[in-house]
Amino acid sequence: MKTKFIDELRWRGMLQDIMPETEALLNSKQVTGYIGFDPTADSLGVGNLVQIMTLMHFQRCGHKPMALVGGATGMVGDPSGKSDERNLLSEDILQHNLACQKAQLEKFLDFNCGDNSAVIVNNYDWFKEFSFLDFIREVGKHITVNYMMAKDSVKKRLETGMSFTEFSYQLVQGYDFYHLWKNNGVMLQMGGSDQWGNIVTGTELIRRMAGGEAYALTTPLIKKADGTKFGKSEKGNIWLDANRTSPYQFYQFWLNAADEDVVNYIRIFSLKGKEEIEALEKEHFINPGARLLQKTLAEEITIRVHSKEAYDKAVRASEILFGKGTAEELATIDEATLLSAMEGVKQAVVSLSEIENGIPIIDFLSEKTGLLPSKSEAKKMILGNGISINKEKNADINATISQKDLINNRYILAQKGKKDYCLVIVE
Repeated sequence: MKTKFIDELRWRGMLQDIMPETEALLNSKQVTGYIGFDPTADSLGVGNLVQIMTLMHFQRCGHKPMALVGGATGMVGDPSGKSDERNLLSEDILQHNLACQKAQLEKFLDFNCGDNSAVIVNNYDWFKEFSFLDFIREVGKHITVNYMMAKDSVKKRLETGMSFTEFSYQLVQGYDFYHLWKNNGVMLQMGGSDQWGNIVTGTELIRRMAGGEAYALTTPLIKKADGTKFGKSEKGNIWLDANRTSPYQFYQFWLNAADEDVVNYIRIFSLKGKEEIEALEKEHFINPGARLLQKTLAEEITIRVHSKEAYDKAVRASEILFGKGTAEELATIDEATLLSAMEGVKQAVVSLSEIENGIPIIDFLSEKTGLLPSKSEAKKMILGNGISINKEKNADINATISQKDLINNRYILAQKGKKDYCLVIVE
């Protein structure tokens, strides 16, 4: 065996609950373990990365990882951590989502490395022919209502109400574990700490239905130091799909992590070893302003999720737009990256005919972009060398904004001071 898996989770701060004898089992032989993924979107998000990294560490420690995509459970809906019942998806949408998520998981796990190659399974494959009557007779009889009612995921929902569909979820997930234990030799289920009740139901089913033994562990739920939910930005979820969250936004998410958070993130989301991470942490705290941990993590994880090319583009765009870039360099940024970087920045629209005729810079700044409240303020700011057009200082109050100033034949970036931008779109 290679590095001991539980030891790896412990120093990384990735171990919450663990059943007795689980560590001894993992230290004694190669084990097949699985984690389930919710297929309600066509992309996994950074919130899923904790579990993906758990499977990566599991595989790197010599064990066999299995990712279960919930084609069947996605039709039911897990009440854990939810205050409302979610909408159920059609089979066509589920199949599309499953295919997209599988392609993403293949970026992280090795599916061709011998006896501990990763495997992906879909629980719809064993539930599609399982009739309701057979399920309640063969599975339901082994778990009492009292046992199911005692679970936190159920108790928290009793006041607001929950459907039988959601109530049955823990039985369905528990049966997944039984099926994989019986047919695939799976001995371990892992997941976030909110899944502990569902996972333990699986071990209980294995014990009651077959007299067998199975094991469980969970990872902590990540909470940001400011109390906001990990994996979300002002614009919503941070996704692994570049079409949902651009590589630039993805890179910025990690780069902008607070110092209090990045100490946890670097241990959870990096594959670097303990000594290397501790050395980085030591260097980081000598000069926190250099943001070494943030830059290191943003580089590693952006390259893993997207590519080296996407990472390089994101870094270059960031340096050009918010550093000491030039007009020539600004023109090299592709349109998608420019728009992604400018999300949340003030925007204005002017007509092509106005640009063709030329707009006096004072009118452009005060009337078209709104960067300055009046012509007199615009004039004062220009003379004070506080205005840049496309990253170049403009101190000429008689200048005219025209077609020569267009980036990608459509955009102009106006800037007041160091941080006040307006992206002008020409239509």
